Amino acid sequence: MYKLQLTESLVPAQDDDTIQETTVGSLLRDTAAREPDAPALLEVDMAGETGRAWTYGELLVDAERLALALSTRFGPGERITVWAPNIPEWLLMEYACALAGLTLVTANPGYQTRELRYVLEQSASVALFLVESYRGNPMAEIAAGACDGLTAIREIIDLDGHDALFAHGDKPASLLAVTPDDPAQIQYTSGTTGFPKGAVLHHRGLTNNARMIFKRARIEPGSTWSNVLPMFHTSGCGIAALGCLQTASRMLMFKVFDPAVVLRLVESEKVANVTGVPTMLVAMLESLEQEPRDLSSVKITISGGSMVAPELVRRVSETFGCDFVTVYGQTEVSPVVTQHHTDDSIEDICNTVGQPLPQTEVSIRDIADNAVVPIDTVGEICVRGYLKMIGYNNNPKANAETVDTYGWLHSGDLGAMDARGYVRITGRVKEMIIRGGENLFPAEIENLLLEHGSVAEIAVVGLPDDKWGEIVACFARPEPGQAVDPVALRAYCREHLAAQKTPTVWFSVTEFPLTGSGKIQKFALRDGVAAGDYIPL
Repeated sequence: MYKLQLTESLVPAQDDDTIQETTVGSLLRDTAAREPDAPALLEVDMAGETGRAWTYGELLVDAERLALALSTRFGPGERITVWAPNIPEWLLMEYACALAGLTLVTANPGYQTRELRYVLEQSASVALFLVESYRGNPMAEIAAGACDGLTAIREIIDLDGHDALFAHGDKPASLLAVTPDDPAQIQYTSGTTGFPKGAVLHHRGLTNNARMIFKRARIEPGSTWSNVLPMFHTSGCGIAALGCLQTASRMLMFKVFDPAVVLRLVESEKVANVTGVPTMLVAMLESLEQEPRDLSSVKITISGGSMVAPELVRRVSETFGCDFVTVYGQTEVSPVVTQHHTDDSIEDICNTVGQPLPQTEVSIRDIADNAVVPIDTVGEICVRGYLKMIGYNNNPKANAETVDTYGWLHSGDLGAMDARGYVRITGRVKEMIIRGGENLFPAEIENLLLEHGSVAEIAVVGLPDDKWGEIVACFARPEPGQAVDPVALRAYCREHLAAQKTPTVWFSVTEFPLTGSGKIQKFALRDGVAAGDYIPL
């Protein structure tokens, strides 16, 4: 714990650790040289069975072979989209792109045509690497539609077809030098103007952030980590993958989250480090009630992605018999800003999101004038330091709105800081919905529903939910002579959007509560539901 006595809500960068000039590729080479025989990766398939496995030496061999192949087909800095669930090829692509100086673009395997096409176009990707299907989503079919007419896309490669994946093109095979400042990934995150924004993340931010998270959590080198978090998030391909890499730890990569399977393998594979958003942890606790497991190997549970209820912290700590820490951050900062220490009190773990990580400046600033607020005063959480993104891809307006002239990245989250530098989250400036740890973007859903012929006006908001944290609710004013038909609108959403973005609660309204400037007051809609003023269809 940092021994701070603050008089204002600003924690200067703490120097108990240093920034290392590393890249994703250099770390893989270093670990493979140091621990070539250390177990690195174990595949867990859809049926919950373990499959292929790699040591760090073997992982480097395959990653370099793939990187050389990619270097003959693509030029340095080109963008490559990976659209797949948690499979070993995802990790190989992450390492290979890093070694070859390519920028990896991540995409949610639940995307539909509209969403995938947007990411491909906005990122200026030149290739799409995918799987045939996942959990009923016909990805190859969707990809064909999304890529139709996109002349920039030169390749569409099935990750399960290794002949095409490792094929050589016309260019000489060569791996050029990659620097810590170079872009490593583009991760798409929620915004406020209609579609997600692509945060361009550099090697230095991703590698150092993962290392510091593992160090504060006291992850033991060579231990086993269960990765149920999606690789298309910074939690999966950043924290889990790059943290394991730097501690020569073994990562169990689960293709799908099944709580019973996860717990069975925690027991049999002696997993020491368990992660998951709160909804995953709740599911695991429920599974344990049905089928108890020996979890004595577990040393720590790490959670984040949404607010972690105090009762959940206590239940997990007692049931798993382990330490519990939460992390707070966002994609734009690679991604973690604050984290608990393993010896923090249960009160701090339950009621705060910890102290800033090393070399990370955090301040709470007044929304009106951007001044630092006094301690224990609510304002916007702002971040500055090595972990900050390069910027939003091809979006100067969003960059100017997010990073101020002093270099502070404005998170859009509301919070307060005590005199010790512990941060408490109180709400969000943005209207983002966090469902099961995943950020959902209301404007994207609203823009789609406004295209439906029966809808005149629309508002999508998050409503509190015990299981998911928040659920997506839609308030619709129908066109004259029309009615709000939840079945039809739900089907329309599912045709164009991933399942988690589809509203689960629907309301029909004749008018909306408005501000003086004519904007819909979404907080009034949420308050109205709580007061019983709106009845779901």
